[in-house]
Amino acid sequence: MANLSRVLSVLAAAALGALVAWLLLRPASFRQPDTAVVVEQMREVARLETLDVALYKKVVFTPEPQATDALWKDVLLWASYTLKNPHGRAIVFADAHLGFDFQRFDASHLHATGTRVDVLLPPMVVTVALRPGETEVIDSNLDSAQTAQLLEKARLAFEREVREDARLKDKARQSAERSLRGLLLTLGFREVRFVETLPLGTAG
Repeated sequence: MANLSRVLSVLAAAALGALVAWLLLRPASFRQPDTAVVVEQMREVARLETLDVALYKKVVFTPEPQATDALWKDVLLWASYTLKNPHGRAIVFADAHLGFDFQRFDASHLHATGTRVDVLLPPMVVTVALRPGETEVIDSNLDSAQTAQLLEKARLAFEREVREDARLKDKARQSAERSLRGLLLTLGFREVRFVETLPLGTAG
């Protein structure tokens, strides 16, 4: 009987231990947060996740004669450009900003199933701002309007280059995904996936 009692005690202790372990290790109940709250918090995080890149380049500008309706004015205009030979060179500095347009981000960009959430990022936005205080104009006889054209040409060229730079865009995307994944995990989701498309009829 003593042996039987010891066996029963061991079994009871094992059963109790298993019950305690199950209670401690079982997944906590998960209640999905309100979608509107999630969207707003993601917008706030995304605003801080713009990739900033410093740029500079030497640019050359030679204005082309502008066409008009009057033949003689065209001749005179062409002559004035030929004689004065307007030209300019400058070393232009700028800051490029790469981020996602989270003003267009809403519940239709999310799909949650239990503790998993799929995220469809909005389009990437690239903006370039010149740093006029650091721009160095050299060897130029351009007037103020032509100088403004020179700087705008440089800004557009910078913007086009950044838009076509796959490495920079990938770096910006990884940075945004990393921060947004951290936010969603703190909200209780256990799996965060960034997708190119959401299943039809399941967005939100």
